Amino acid sequence: MSSFGGPGGGQPAQKPIPPQRGSFPLDHDGECKDIMTKYLSCIRKVKGLNNDQCRGLAKDYLTCRMDKNLMAKDEFKNLGFVEPATSSASTTTTTGTTDNEVDKGLKGELRW
Repeated sequence: MSSFGGPGGGQPAQKPIPPQRGSFPLDHDGECKDIMTKYLSCIRKVKGLNNDQCRGLAKDYLTCRMDKNLMAKDEFKNLGFVEPATSSASTTTTTGTTDNEVDKGLKGELRW
């Protein structure tokens, strides 16, 4: 007898993997919807590039979610936001580039 077409299809059950940051409640009441809408329209306007203005809106959206307990509070550096460098001193690396050049990356590039 063949198990083809039988219950489970003969494949072993796979254990689901939880998200890296855990689960968080959806914004059913729309508490942060206005900021989210502004962010999405900004992303459409810049055609998906990582624009400074859009990053500010993303930060505002995450702040709203944290304030309304829709996600765990965390530091923005852990969420991919880099604080602007306050010192103008830069050192040269072994590749001949300065630390400031390495930290800046390309315009529109996402930094992890």
